[in-house]
Amino acid sequence: MQFFPKKQTEEPQNVEEILAEFKKVKDKCQKLAAKVDRLEEKNRQNINKVGVVRFNPFEGCGGNQSFSLAILDDEKRGAVITSLFSRDGNRVYAKPIENGASAYPLSEEEKQAIEIAQKQK
Repeated sequence: MQFFPKKQTEEPQNVEEILAEFKKVKDKCQKLAAKVDRLEEKNRQNINKVGVVRFNPFEGCGGNQSFSLAILDDEKRGAVITSLFSRDGNRVYAKPIENGASAYPLSEEEKQAIEIAQKQK
């Protein structure tokens, strides 16, 4: 018992039918190529580069529990997020990144995280 019967397709009988089938295949290939181009362009805007640097900003306060996290796309846009941990609490800062830089001053750890992210392929 067959649930999905195969389509009965006849083989092309002459040159005109072969050319018509070839044109259909060519049109489908062109549509697929256009879709791939759109997906590649869209993918460049996805976050795909990540850099993390752990550090200790305060003397005598445990290990490297603070961090800077850079998340970027292929155009070097994204954000760097820094968490500073101390005995008194935790502070979190976020700075936008455009073309690998920020309009806000960056700490050395933030610069390192951005550099690590940018080196990823």
